[in-house]
Amino acid sequence: MDWILPLIVGAATGVLSGFGVGGGTLLLVYMTAFAGVEQRLAQGINLLYFLPAGLMALPAHVKNGYIEKPVLFPAVAAGLSCAALAAWAATAIDVALLKKLFGGFLIAVGVAELVEKKG
Repeated sequence: MDWILPLIVGAATGVLSGFGVGGGTLLLVYMTAFAGVEQRLAQGINLLYFLPAGLMALPAHVKNGYIEKPVLFPAVAAGLSCAALAAWAATAIDVALLKKLFGGFLIAVGVAELVEKKG
């Protein structure tokens, strides 16, 4: 029965990844807060999870015209550069600080979602 919670979390992260809204964040929270996985290891697992999850969702987004090519290439270039720098920084930062930074990020995103004005 130890497989039920990971199965539920995997299903939820798959749905969120398909929507393109950050299933990996949920996966990181589960792994670090509930499964006892060390932060850096969880980040590595999350990166490996994201590649096939993103590839599975991409054809539907392309088919429905949700990819803007003029924006795509600059965003990818900037994203790859910053991902390389952030990965380097994450391996240099103390794990306790890394956990606090990630927690602060989650709080900031949560507050932004709560106070965002729809309209």
